[in-house]
Amino acid sequence: MKTALALLAALLVTAAPAQAQKVYPQAELDALLAPIALHPDGVLSQVLMAATYPDEVAAAARWLRANPAITGNDAVLAVQNEPWDPSVKALVAYPDLLARMGESPQWVRDLGEAFLVQQAQVMDTVQGLRRRAQASGYLASTDYQAVYQSGEAIVVAPRTQIVYVGYYDPYVVYGPWWWPYYRPVFWRPWAPRPVVVAHGFFYSKPDWHQHHVRVVHRPVHVHAHQHRHVASGKWEPRKIAVVQPHVRVPEAQRRPIVHSQAMPAANGFSHQRKDVRDHQESRPEQRSQPRPQVNQHGQREQRAERRPELRREANQQQHREQRQDHNRGHGGLRHQRG
Repeated sequence: MKTALALLAALLVTAAPAQAQKVYPQAELDALLAPIALHPDGVLSQVLMAATYPDEVAAAARWLRANPAITGNDAVLAVQNEPWDPSVKALVAYPDLLARMGESPQWVRDLGEAFLVQQAQVMDTVQGLRRRAQASGYLASTDYQAVYQSGEAIVVAPRTQIVYVGYYDPYVVYGPWWWPYYRPVFWRPWAPRPVVVAHGFFYSKPDWHQHHVRVVHRPVHVHAHQHRHVASGKWEPRKIAVVQPHVRVPEAQRRPIVHSQAMPAANGFSHQRKDVRDHQESRPEQRSQPRPQVNQHGQREQRAERRPELRREANQQQHREQRQDHNRGHGGLRHQRG
């Protein structure tokens, strides 16, 4: 009996975290993936895997700040003995991207949790964002990367071993943003810099048809004597997660489009939300209430009400005073004549 109770308690303890895992709605997935969906497939897959280890991403970002002069493959070789996942080590080659991830810890944590639980829907969301960017004219082949169709999927791949990971504005490349309450994270822009990677640097790539990330070989920057090995095939995280069934959200549900007046400004600060603004404009007592004036000492000045009857009374009083002054002056002249 005691053994059975102990087993039941162990099962409840192990099952509790799985039941507490959040399921992200499509609106939140769009916002989470918007800043990275247009990056080359190899970079994107490693960002998704690295996000499942947010503490290691934060440690790698700290290392990067302490060693700004080391870049590219040299940076990856410098951290090969760090106890980080290979996907985190690979991101050290891209200092601008890793720096922004280090500045957005909550975004990294949410992205990692979403990828753990909803990997298929995450991959489908990336394709939806790429289709929007392609339709807007912001996702096309260039001199340094190729964008092509593979079945229903859009593939982004570098043309050579020189890889560019540039910045793009999610509020521009996808067209007007379509979710009022979920917005992409705002990153400081950076200029794209060329990164020369070794052959086989990208050890994983998205399997768009199976809706998961696939490991194609062991990373070149992980030595054989290290205790962490990456097996070929479908990527499996170290964390235990209950994977949710894939449910594709129709494009029609990504409506209505939020117009530009409700979008965040270019400086990253959002304008007033449209529904709040409409609510305030519908209240006449707030429209008619004057704004308080502030003097040079920072104190509010009392502002008299300008009602029509008060203005008429003030004008009448002014006319009476003028007539009295006029009469007093003429009365004095008449008295002198008499």
